Amino acid sequence: MKRLEKSIDTLLSNYDEYGMINHSGSVNLPGRESIDDIVRSLEELLFPGFLENLNTDRAAFKDLTAEKINMLSLALRGEVEKSLAFSVRLGALNCGHEGCRAVAAMVIEEFFEELPKIRIVLSKDLEAAVRGDPAAMSADEVILSYPGFQAIIVHRIAHFFWTRQVPIIPRMMSELIHRRTGIDIHPGAEIDESFFIDHGTGIVFGETTIIGKNVKIYQGVTLGALSVKKGESGKKRHPTIEDNVTIYANATILGGETVIGHNSIIGGNVWITQSVPPGSKVYNKL
Repeated sequence: MKRLEKSIDTLLSNYDEYGMINHSGSVNLPGRESIDDIVRSLEELLFPGFLENLNTDRAAFKDLTAEKINMLSLALRGEVEKSLAFSVRLGALNCGHEGCRAVAAMVIEEFFEELPKIRIVLSKDLEAAVRGDPAAMSADEVILSYPGFQAIIVHRIAHFFWTRQVPIIPRMMSELIHRRTGIDIHPGAEIDESFFIDHGTGIVFGETTIIGKNVKIYQGVTLGALSVKKGESGKKRHPTIEDNVTIYANATILGGETVIGHNSIIGGNVWITQSVPPGSKVYNKL
């Protein structure tokens, strides 16, 4: 027992020296489990009945939805307030004279006002998936089983909070869906409507990626940066993909100045570091 007691004392000393503790008596951060629960509840709010059985009439459904939104708004407001307060303590953010609680409440109110618009965009993504995959038998099947669609649901939620400069939480959301699907989309990436990821595993989109309308991307595609130097932070480092582009499996497209012109087709396994004109076909020739 003496050895165990010594180990406990050593670990406690390590806590004091190196920190890295998240608890209510200090600088409290959003909890991973809390964010996971919130994301699942938001997915269910966007597509009711697909993550849990929904056996109720219209009147009860209305009450149930109102109850979910009220509970979710409280949970989200608490986690957003933690993330804002943490950044204030680090000197990276200023919540103004009203404080982080008021800012968090305003962000959450705006989010729930925006949720129907997010749902409209997702309906167009859903149409693109059904239209773009011959194996898709129905929209219901896509919602229930397609990892690419699950990834874009969570990305559109995370991107909202990213655009409102909420720290930490958007990255937590994007990494949650990354763990679930193998699709790694930075919450800062700008993705327009009617977007479809087929298969999806191994996809990586960087922070400053811009993707236009009606774009279809297959597994293993990387939209990355030519440089990963810390000094490049804040600059456009990742490609722009214009409207009506298809990018096939394992293509790698790098660089903030690289633009894939509209109506182009990018073949599998290509490596691109410069812009491609509209209407191009790029592929490896054996």
